[in-house]
Amino acid sequence: MEKMTLSQNALRVLEARYLRRNQDRRIVETPAELFESVARGVAFAELLLGSASKARYWEEKYYDLMSSLDFLPNTPTLMNAGKPLGQLSACFVLPVEDSIEGIFDALKNMALVQRTGGGTGFSFSRLRPKGDIVQSTAGESSGPVSFMKIFDCATDNIKQGGKRRGANMGVLRVDHPDILEFIWAKRDGASFRNFNLSVGVTDDFMNAVKEDGELNLVDPAGRVKGSLLARAVFQAIAEAAWLSGDPGLVFLDAINRANPTPHLGAIEATNPCGEIPLLPYESCNLGSLNLAHMLRAENGRPAVDWEKLGSTVHTATRFLDDVIEVSKYPIPEIEKMTRGNRKIGLGVMGFAETLIRLGISYDSGEAVQTAEKIMHFIALEAEEASKALAEERGVFSRWKGSALEAKGIKVRNATRTAIAPTGTIGIIAGTSPSIEPLFALAYRRSHVLGEQTLFEVNPLLLEFLDRHGLKAQEILDQVLRKGSIRDAVGIPEELKHLFVTALEIPAKQHLQIQAAFQRHVDNSVSKTVNLPHEATIQDVADTYRLAWELGLKGITIYRYGTKSAQVLELGVGEEAHHYDHASRCDPGECKV
Repeated sequence: MEKMTLSQNALRVLEARYLRRNQDRRIVETPAELFESVARGVAFAELLLGSASKARYWEEKYYDLMSSLDFLPNTPTLMNAGKPLGQLSACFVLPVEDSIEGIFDALKNMALVQRTGGGTGFSFSRLRPKGDIVQSTAGESSGPVSFMKIFDCATDNIKQGGKRRGANMGVLRVDHPDILEFIWAKRDGASFRNFNLSVGVTDDFMNAVKEDGELNLVDPAGRVKGSLLARAVFQAIAEAAWLSGDPGLVFLDAINRANPTPHLGAIEATNPCGEIPLLPYESCNLGSLNLAHMLRAENGRPAVDWEKLGSTVHTATRFLDDVIEVSKYPIPEIEKMTRGNRKIGLGVMGFAETLIRLGISYDSGEAVQTAEKIMHFIALEAEEASKALAEERGVFSRWKGSALEAKGIKVRNATRTAIAPTGTIGIIAGTSPSIEPLFALAYRRSHVLGEQTLFEVNPLLLEFLDRHGLKAQEILDQVLRKGSIRDAVGIPEELKHLFVTALEIPAKQHLQIQAAFQRHVDNSVSKTVNLPHEATIQDVADTYRLAWELGLKGITIYRYGTKSAQVLELGVGEEAHHYDHASRCDPGECKV
């Protein structure tokens, strides 16, 4: 099999985060050796469940899967598989009970998870509101937001897997008495930098917003503590998100309608980026297919290679199930829940690149149809793969009593699909992240490699400029300044429409794409609706309302320029002129 090449930015990411170092901090591993180590570590599950010959067969298959960049697993698997740490899951949800013991047990468990590379999600809705009497001391509770500060401070001093800063999701139900304090928790631009915040909203609340009704505020013991106008709360959410990007929304009823194991309890929280709703102590393993590699020539034009895509889905599903088998878990409760439900989240990256190669604008109805068709196919193939694994290895142990048993579906994994952000693995694969549109055609990416900045110019643009006989350098100078070709002189309208960027796409189209994927994803979809700086508070409110109407499980918006230090910035400046964007090497030959 022909191996893909790695970009200079991919090498920088691999060097900074993934490749093994000796005691002197010198790199002693090539990218090819990294993939070999991961393949061997994950395929060890085949030895545990089968035979040595089976393990050798799947080790080779897994190596080909990753070294071709057709699929990559989540970062903890790339970091830790085949290495002593051995914790391979990306996503965890931990319970926070309403006692000092419960709160600090959750804090300890968070530290144990984050030191191994995992991200943590929490619902703080079980904590009593500020001012409630604490009977054991006759004192007053300081409320959930005050305790969240302790979690944030602890995360600030833990690096995930020793290589990246920890990440959290904090969720509070919309009817919690402290909801307004939670909504405005990031207003100062400095607090909770290690948290994404989401309000857990219900259908009742959204209907009350529509009907201008009241929202009863209820403490965890079920006592009504007052009421607010639902529209006032919704307006506060929109205004806070307009100001800072937080909070997002988690649609609790939509999530629990799709909960595969309701007999084990209701889902109250998600992982830090929102793509995996999880029960307390559950973890999940993620991996993403590179859709840009799932194309072939058909009558002289690019088309989806459905045969290759189906085959890759089956191999990747087995890979992720094997990850559960060989992973080391931070605490026994997590191992029990994870092995009991065996949730995996197979997703995609390179969707925007795929659309461009197919000649489809992201800002079109055809893009929505393509999203739906591709994800429907992946979901069906992943289910078939999980059914085959169930025949070979047995259904997940909590299957009896589950929604899947009620439907007569015998699968190995309670969930199979999710759409993750694929930030760093997208860089390694050299494709567009997740299902996002192109953020820009030239941009700076910060806070990925510590203080380093990655400069990125879309290589597809250069390819298409050359194909259309356009002078790349003149156009590139305009792109380097603005990150877009919308106002560039001498560019055909067809090309401008094809290379549309995130801030040029209406919010409604962002949501239609997300909804098309969500309809065929049994976990959730992590996606950011990028809004231009001039977007209004009403624009945010309309976006949040439409997300609920479309049946999404969660929604995140970001108005450009609202954070003093944001990850992606338009244009690349003068430094990019001296940056070698075309540098490539084979994974086995790279010098790093």
